[in-house]
Formats: sequence, C-alpha cells, structure tokens
Amino acid sequence: MGRKLDLSGLTDDEAEHVLKVVQRDMKLRKKEEERLSEMKQELAEEGSRCSILSKQHRFNEHCCIRCCAPFTFLLNPKRQCLDCQYNVCKTCCTYSKRDKAWLCSACQKGRLPFMAC
Repeated sequence: MGRKLDLSGLTDDEAEHVLKVVQRDMKLRKKEEERLSEMKQELAEEGSRCSILSKQHRFNEHCCIRCCAPFTFLLNPKRQCLDCQYNVCKTCCTYSKRDKAWLCSACQKGRLPFMAC
C-alpha cells in the first residue's frame, strides 16, 4: 500500500472504524491471494497430468485429456482445444464466440483476467 492516512481530523470512533475497514480489506486481499495461488497450483497439476497422459500411445485420440471419458461419434464427440491442442469432450470444454473455437476448462481458467497477476 505505502500510503499514509491523516486521521487527525477524525474522532476516536471514526478512526477505529477506518482501522477496522483497512484490516478487513487486508484480510480479504490475503484470502484472494491464497485462492489465486491455489488455482495456479491446480492448473499446474492439471498440466502435468495432461502431459503424462498425452505420452500414452494415442490416449488422447480415444479419451478426453481432462476427465478421461471415451469419445463416441454421436454422444460424446472430441473437440480440440484452441490453446493446448488436446482433445476434450463436450463436458470439459466451452465454445469461445470471440475466438470461434473450443476451449478446455483448464485453458479457460488460465485465460481469466485475474490469473495474469
């Protein structure tokens, strides 16, 4: 933060209220940092798991890299993720209208604006 507040013009009650608000803000920021850290760790673990599975002979041609569900022609067709290029099932992806392509759940999480921190 680095900024100092001039609380000299406030009553004791007002200064105490400001202090509580600042403390609550600091707690919320710490909690958000922890949440983002956990999400980054989950994404890293997901990437490692996918890397291992993709090395199995033709695994991703027959099964979703995210949930391991088998692909079927009509009921569960495979879709290629624009970012990671892995094949995923319909449950594990969403269509990006902006990119006009499919994104797997992990790549979609990685694209969220708050993950750039």
